[in-house]
Formats: sequence, structure tokens, C-alpha cells
Amino acid sequence: MEILMCVVAGLLFAASVYMMLSKSLLRIIIGTGLLSHGTHLMLLSMGGLKKGAAPVLGEHAASYVDPVPQALILTAIVISFGVTAVILVIAYRAYQELGTDNMDQLRGIDTDD
Repeated sequence: MEILMCVVAGLLFAASVYMMLSKSLLRIIIGTGLLSHGTHLMLLSMGGLKKGAAPVLGEHAASYVDPVPQALILTAIVISFGVTAVILVIAYRAYQELGTDNMDQLRGIDTDD
């Protein structure tokens, strides 16, 4: 199962790099979101996908699951949501002011496309 999760994380990384290399600001934002999801899957698979009881049950469980990777992923989800919200607000404001989401036009480079 870990191999499948690593492959899916790799596909998310590849899709995010493809999206982040485009000229549209919205695609770049979607690419950063995909990158964060790939990172979450990578952290989960690095922690190991084990079956066991929660560590708060006491000493009677046969095996325990480490809660640290899950706590790290939860923290990373909250941080990536906040960053995505801020980036979306900045992109919306830039679109209101300049009327475009093309990165070349936002930089001031004239294109004939």
C-alpha cells in the first residue's frame, strides 16, 4: 500500500510542476495546492500505513499507531489552506487591478499571443 501511495504522491508532484510552469496565475495556484496534497501523501506514507489501536487506549492493545505523522499532516493541511486562501485573495486583487492573470503581462512583458 505504501508503494501505491508513493506513486500517487509522485503523480501529484508531476502534475503540480506541470501546472506551476504555465503562464496562468490560477493554474499556478492550483499547482501549489496539488504540491501540498502530494506532500501530505508523502508524509503519510513515510510514517507507515500500520493497523493498530490508538495510543490513548492504554497498555492492553497489541500494537499502537504512531500519531506524530498524522499530527504533522493535520498541521500542514491547515497551513496550506491558509496559504492558498491568501494567494487566492492576492490573485483576485491583481486581476481586479490589471484585468489579466497572464504572468508575462503581470510582469510587464509585452506578448503578441
